[in-house]
Amino acid sequence: MSDNTVELTLSGPDGDDELTLPAALVDMFAEGEESTAEVVGDLAMINATQQIHAATAHGEGEPSEELRAVESLLMSQFEERFGQTFGEMTGHQH
Repeated sequence: MSDNTVELTLSGPDGDDELTLPAALVDMFAEGEESTAEVVGDLAMINATQQIHAATAHGEGEPSEELRAVESLLMSQFEERFGQTFGEMTGHQH
């Protein structure tokens, strides 16, 4: 890790990945004593939720039942993690 970046290892059931981010970015989004991993986890959850919302609500055509089910599960996980809905956090409600 250099002075201006942070390196993280992401581990999953099918392998690992390395991620390097600007340390200042992590610092900008850290709340209190949040760890780097927590900050990056929050950013990943927010991005995943934005992406699934865009696919289901703003994509072309009707979303599949599978896509709707994934969105529903992710929205529940989002609310559990942040204590508010995606719409409440972003001000973007349908």
